[in-house]
Amino acid sequence: MTMQQRRVDSAKAVVATGPAGGSWSLGPLQVSRMGFGAMRLAAGAAFTDGPSRDRAASIAVLRRARELGVTHFDTAAFYFSPLRAANEMINAAFPEHDDDIVVATKVGPGRDASGHWTDPARPDQLRGQVEENLRQLGRDRLDLVYLRVFGSGSIGDLFGVLAELRTDGLIGNLGVSNVSRAQLYEAWDIAPVVSVQNRFGLDQRTPETLAVLEETTRRGIAFVPFFAMAGAAGGRGRSAETNPAVTEVANARGVSEAQIRLAWTLHQGPNVLAIPGTGDLRHLEQNVSAADIQFTHEELDALSR
Repeated sequence: MTMQQRRVDSAKAVVATGPAGGSWSLGPLQVSRMGFGAMRLAAGAAFTDGPSRDRAASIAVLRRARELGVTHFDTAAFYFSPLRAANEMINAAFPEHDDDIVVATKVGPGRDASGHWTDPARPDQLRGQVEENLRQLGRDRLDLVYLRVFGSGSIGDLFGVLAELRTDGLIGNLGVSNVSRAQLYEAWDIAPVVSVQNRFGLDQRTPETLAVLEETTRRGIAFVPFFAMAGAAGGRGRSAETNPAVTEVANARGVSEAQIRLAWTLHQGPNVLAIPGTGDLRHLEQNVSAADIQFTHEELDALSR
């Protein structure tokens, strides 16, 4: 039996065990395996300068996600459009700071107040990014902060700053994003890593990312794919291309292709989480219900090929 098959068999025991697909631990924090990505709350597409979403509607989506059992919300201070900021809407949706909700954010990318991208943050700029997330979310401490990595070089200086901020009490837990296995090892030698967030999906499986997934499984830490539904489309939205196997399974089950992609993601291992994002209530409910899909061995084989 291959490692991939072992992950699939293990996942079958936990998918659909409770609200939002069962749970997993981000360090000491229990979260629903089906989470919510806040990137699209501010606008219809990632980092757009187009029309901002309706604020009340976005807050309603967040609150509905919580009603459906979602307790893991992924965000960032650089998720904003001209009139909306994802962090601010999370703060508004949950003003009492529900203790069961875990809000994960990320630092590293540079984006100025006008929305223009700048160079990634230097080590001396990371504290300011952490503090900006604290201000926007209205918190004294961040549950989980990812270092978003650019390139294949050393991340020790950057991750070391976040480790110091964790010691200072501004951060509860640390993660890394867009990393190689070597970079994960480097971070782990500095401070505990509770989660890895890399691009991964049914149509986006590189040898390096599969190696990182294997390592997170071995260490028992979370693996949180981004753009799991999007295929090559990435931040532009749902998959811009078709996959015949996905289409066939979706049609046979009477569900959307996005739901099949999400369910496949959760079947990759009990430590694999999902953070689909949407500003639409109907899509939200479809996304969460994808956690209840149980595949047959034949379906999994067809999808994995």
